[in-house]
Amino acid sequence: MPDRPDFQQKQFAFAAHIRDPRNVPVPKDIDDRRMAVYRDLFFNNLRSLLSNMFPVLKKLHSPEAWAAIIRQFMQKHRATTPYFLQLPSEFLEFLQQEYEPQKGDLPFLPELAHYEYIELALSISEARNDLTGVDPEGDLLAGTPVKSELTWAYAYQYPVHRISAQFQPSEPGPAPTYLAVYRGSDDKVGFLELNPMTAGLLDAIDNNAQGLSGGALLRSLAQQTHYPDVEALVAHGAAALDEMRQLEILTGARKARP
Repeated sequence: MPDRPDFQQKQFAFAAHIRDPRNVPVPKDIDDRRMAVYRDLFFNNLRSLLSNMFPVLKKLHSPEAWAAIIRQFMQKHRATTPYFLQLPSEFLEFLQQEYEPQKGDLPFLPELAHYEYIELALSISEARNDLTGVDPEGDLLAGTPVKSELTWAYAYQYPVHRISAQFQPSEPGPAPTYLAVYRGSDDKVGFLELNPMTAGLLDAIDNNAQGLSGGALLRSLAQQTHYPDVEALVAHGAAALDEMRQLEILTGARKARP
């Protein structure tokens, strides 16, 4: 491979020092006082951006520990986007795949980062709902419930939605924490904690290739989980379906297939 042009070599040397000033010397012929301006500018801008987008994560770390995570991100990760709004995705990828855990790290760090990231990701999502054939007031038991494209569901080992300075669990919860994150017609993002049965119902709605009715999905769920009182589950499920429609997690119902 031919050598890089001189200007590119200078660019790479400049960037390498900015990313890791402790281990990479100041490029030749550049005054260190001038380089200090760029070192501080790049680092402080990145720290400010990520602090605003991961506020809980930042709050749970000392300033020194948070700065060390940002520095490791600059040293190790090679971002593939020039867009600021996509940097949180790059930071999350770094925490999940490249970050070297330190003594005393928060055990829930990657999950909390994901939880904070999805709020931003959903707020800027360009997904749109196709409401063709959907009745917003349709019968969710007799018809086929339709999940909003602006609803995402996740299972976490830790109760990430409750984590704060006052609550920092050291072990995963006894059972997974199921959360639905949704964006309504007012463009506000909300979160709903789901119990295992409701999480299973929402997943069944999302993967309902057969176009089964809400009632049929609930009866199938009762059979799969060996629920002792099928009709009671259907009644509870009807209430859950209605709540999800009110929150715009569901957009309504289509006519169920026979």
